[in-house]
Amino acid sequence: MLVDFLFELRAKKVPVSTHEWMALMEAMALGLHESSLDGFYHLCRTLCVKDIARYDAYDEAFLAYFKDVHVDALRLTQDIADWLQNPRALEGLTDEQRAAMQAMDFEKLRELFEQRLKEQKERHDGGNRWIGTGGTSPFGTGGKHPSGIRVGGGGQRSAMAVADKRLFKEYRRDVVLDVRQIDVALRGLRRLGRDGAVEELDLDETVDQTCKNAGEIEVVMRPPRRNRVKVILLMDVGGSMDPHAELVSRLFTAASRAGRFAKFRSYYFHNCVYNSVYEDANFSKAVPVADLLATSDRDEKLVVVGDALMHPGELLDPGGSLYLSSTYGSGRASGIEWLRRLAHHFRSSAWLNPEPERFWSGTTIEPIASVFPMFPLTLDGMAASVRYLVRGGEKPRIGEPAKWMKVS
Repeated sequence: MLVDFLFELRAKKVPVSTHEWMALMEAMALGLHESSLDGFYHLCRTLCVKDIARYDAYDEAFLAYFKDVHVDALRLTQDIADWLQNPRALEGLTDEQRAAMQAMDFEKLRELFEQRLKEQKERHDGGNRWIGTGGTSPFGTGGKHPSGIRVGGGGQRSAMAVADKRLFKEYRRDVVLDVRQIDVALRGLRRLGRDGAVEELDLDETVDQTCKNAGEIEVVMRPPRRNRVKVILLMDVGGSMDPHAELVSRLFTAASRAGRFAKFRSYYFHNCVYNSVYEDANFSKAVPVADLLATSDRDEKLVVVGDALMHPGELLDPGGSLYLSSTYGSGRASGIEWLRRLAHHFRSSAWLNPEPERFWSGTTIEPIASVFPMFPLTLDGMAASVRYLVRGGEKPRIGEPAKWMKVS
């Protein structure tokens, strides 16, 4: 569909060969244009314009061809955007209505959800039965059902489960801004020890022995000092963690640097750990938690990062994750039970929470904080968590921020 743009470039006296144009098509197939108009502009100019004197002609051709493309794109998506933004107001629920909706258990919800998918033929808004937006139906987005299944995005954190496909974005390893501060905080986890064959020059001891020998050089070798700390990092991704993605990326960048720890492994989960954790944010490479425990030393440091916010059913009910229900049979442990197994296996563990502390009380954060020592994902909180992982001590309690900030 870009052939006309090729002829537009040639009409503006920009000499683009077939070979260069095919290279552009290949680069786009590889996603080098970043799926954006700006990305395509720079990619095409790099591959197709050989002389900077042609840049003005390239800009004229680009403007002539893509002048109204953003208007057409906005018009194409406006109807969908309006629906998802859900401008309709929802009337408040009575106490009787709310109690009746909360009485529905997870298995019943799932059966009804599958039935609605088969029956529904069109969009619905503000209703109490179909999958839609802004209603009291237990299925959809933007509504106010206290224990429903959210389809797509949402913001009230009251859904019992999320039914959309997991297409979360992995945390970045290359973030630089403010990484140095986190890096300094993580250095406290290092534990250096002598290891390996005698192959490293001990300069201080060599100088000392040479002085004692009245200047005759006495070379002293020693085993190298290596960091023996092993760390496992579990990261919540997607949903309510999206606003914290940049902060977690900084932590991930600092923790995953080569040489920081003797062994470093990282995995993803969503909301709560269940039967498996995952090597990627698309949840396509599963690692059963039982296998993770079997291959991990008890002395490894376990660090969990997440806001610990979810529907109580996801945390406390066996089978509380709709996403995993088709993968595993019934009768498996609840999310809180899997967290207890992780905390019991590792001698040193900590949970870093990016959610401000003032929002911790009265949520699912409290039962999780009773299992894992929980610290805020701030520089002070990280420093306190490092001290706890290295030295141990009393588990911090919600509502006592001054206690964990004390330096022991």
